[in-house]
Amino acid sequence: MNINFDDIKKEEFANFKGGEGALLAHMYFDGNNRILHGTLNPGSTIGYHKHEGNCEMIYILSGEGKVLFDESEERVKPGIMHYCPENHSHSLINDGSEDLIFVAVVPKQ
Repeated sequence: MNINFDDIKKEEFANFKGGEGALLAHMYFDGNNRILHGTLNPGSTIGYHKHEGNCEMIYILSGEGKVLFDESEERVKPGIMHYCPENHSHSLINDGSEDLIFVAVVPKQ
């Protein structure tokens, strides 16, 4: 099955998960799994949150930023896959000067 994000309406989620700015996303949801093509503009963040009952994988396509993961901080850039296992917490932060563009998968919603 192919998912064409261009065929999915882009939505804006202000202060997503308590973050700053907005998440812009083409979001696919099949009732169980969420797959999205997202953009965080410079200065925007996805708020720090815990994954209970699911996990999340974020693959960075372009731009640079950081992830707060549990008690650590990790840099992300194109080609990096950030993985947040079940019962762990994270946040995605665009502290760069360009859009941070990524694909995220959250199974078992």
